[in-house]
Amino acid sequence: MADLHGVLSALVTPFTDETDTVDEPALRALVERTIAAGAHGLVPCGSTGEFAAMTNDERRQVVEIVIDQAAGRVPTVAHTAAMTTRAAISLSQHAESAGAAAIMVVAPYYEPLSLDEVSSYYREVARAVSIDVMVYNLPVATGVNVSPDVVAKLATEMPNIRYVKDTSGDLSQALRLIHDHADVVSTFVGWDTLYFTSLVEGAAGSVIGAANIIPAELVGIYDAVQAGDLRGARTIWAEVYPLMQFLTSGGYVSAVKGALNVIGQPIGDPRPPMESLHGARLADLRAALGHIASVTTQVGRA
Repeated sequence: MADLHGVLSALVTPFTDETDTVDEPALRALVERTIAAGAHGLVPCGSTGEFAAMTNDERRQVVEIVIDQAAGRVPTVAHTAAMTTRAAISLSQHAESAGAAAIMVVAPYYEPLSLDEVSSYYREVARAVSIDVMVYNLPVATGVNVSPDVVAKLATEMPNIRYVKDTSGDLSQALRLIHDHADVVSTFVGWDTLYFTSLVEGAAGSVIGAANIIPAELVGIYDAVQAGDLRGARTIWAEVYPLMQFLTSGGYVSAVKGALNVIGQPIGDPRPPMESLHGARLADLRAALGHIASVTTQVGRA
């Protein structure tokens, strides 16, 4: 079983400008930079990875590339959710056969589902694989909030549901998971501005798109908190907080990809209809990046 903890990078998916296909060399380079910076795991094809804009074949391709490039150095947690249970099971079984350490699964969206329907979906997916499962709670996108009690019930019923990524943005909900249900599930908080607070409260870590941009800083905060050095952690947090606030203030994927382009790590644009950053928002991004010592030089050059 996987022992997931720390900074799990919600990887962006690079696409080529010419053919709008997965840019394999850029993806492999991103995996290398992320591992070299000390990240504890990789999460391909999540929300930051634009899974909703990809075909299932592309999703399988990305998962295989990331697992191959990681080569067992850190665990890969493949996001395998789909609009139907059948499709999610197929993607999950592929991820397991490809060597993923675990899968992450968000609830189906568009058609409003009851909590009973969502719970059945999670049980069926978990039952179809032997690797660990992370429940991905993203109510702003799915229209359903998987409450702490429901998560705990699922984890009690299905032994391989061992993790939850809570991206509700509700700190009180995250704290209930951390403090009330740590005996059955480990909590990762996916809301960027809650990263530091959730770690201090005892979260296992975070599945976080900002790790594409500043993995070393996020790892530094995690390490400092684990060592009890809250002053050191706060120092780094103060430096990166303007970026975290910016990322959660608008289009997330465009912001992450825009930041990578600004700091000299070109990754391409998001797939339409999402647009690349421009105008005042791009200027605000540059200002947020300018607070971070490790990227100030790149921002100045770009």
